[in-house]
Amino acid sequence: MDNDILSFSSLDKTTDPKGVVTSTHIPEDQLAEIVSLRPTNFNDYVGQQDVVDTLKIAIQAAKIRNEPLDHILLHGPPGLGKTTVSHIIANEMGKELTITSGPTLEKGGDLVGILTHLGEGDILFIDEIHRIPKVVEEFLYPAMEDFAVDFVFDKGIHARSHRYRLKQFVLVGATTRVGLLSAPLRDRFGIFRTLDFYSVKDLVVIIKRSALLLHTPISDRGAVELARRSRGTPRVANRILKRVRDYSQVKSNGEVTQSTVRAALCLEGIDTLGLTSLDRNYLKTIIDFYKGGPVGIEAIAATLQEETDTLVDVVEPFLLKIGLVLRTSSGRKASEKAYHHLKIIVKDPDKQNSDGQKY
Repeated sequence: MDNDILSFSSLDKTTDPKGVVTSTHIPEDQLAEIVSLRPTNFNDYVGQQDVVDTLKIAIQAAKIRNEPLDHILLHGPPGLGKTTVSHIIANEMGKELTITSGPTLEKGGDLVGILTHLGEGDILFIDEIHRIPKVVEEFLYPAMEDFAVDFVFDKGIHARSHRYRLKQFVLVGATTRVGLLSAPLRDRFGIFRTLDFYSVKDLVVIIKRSALLLHTPISDRGAVELARRSRGTPRVANRILKRVRDYSQVKSNGEVTQSTVRAALCLEGIDTLGLTSLDRNYLKTIIDFYKGGPVGIEAIAATLQEETDTLVDVVEPFLLKIGLVLRTSSGRKASEKAYHHLKIIVKDPDKQNSDGQKY
């Protein structure tokens, strides 16, 4: 029985580095430093040249006038660097950055508490800003336009309003679905830029930089192979780089090569186009269950037992980008390219079987 009981004293710094369980406290400077792959300035930021040029000019002009930036809205699929851009803006302006997200701001008081603590020119980054509740969004209008929030005390004939002045802050909003933003909120942003998928060339630069920070040797062919399977997304590139690094250290000599990339990603279920099992199941559902489409996204989500938002925000953008899926007014359709990639024979819809039905 004694052998089955975990002794607290037997836990070492590997399982309990901060001394939460053990009586011995390990100093912070002895802990392994967490390596951040996020660039901190525009000189290290790769890709999105139009966005970078626009923001550089806006930042330089704001510094010349000694004024805060206009509010900024960044739109694009997940993982393209919207949060990273907000960090860089704060660093370039020399201001504090506060990060939150739309779903966490459930009440107006949540937002007001954040706004009242912002300093002059500080950056407030709201991720998934399209998911802010309407009642909270109402507080943003005067805050963005007049840098003030209005409080209403009491009710009925005793109700009175008080306006609280805020410091001039900069709101950076990020959204994957800009169409869900209300027009009043969208129109209050002075700078609106869209982040697009990265080219293989840019992803190779990002992967080599990340490999250098991770002290992982990588060949040119290995970086290119990894970039081709990264779905045009830096976040995906960095994630699968770490998985390939693990595979190379265990199965090879530690160097990431083209062969180790192929072997590791085969194990991960990532194919030559960077599609995961969820992507392939999405395409197969359209082809097998709905005869290639068109079919509504809700029907696909129900068949896959996945959330609709997951398919719309995570799966579909890249499939639409590379032409495997077509979005029509009547629903989603699998393209001929999707049939070829999945090695499914394209059946001629004009031919009919003996029962007079198309096949």
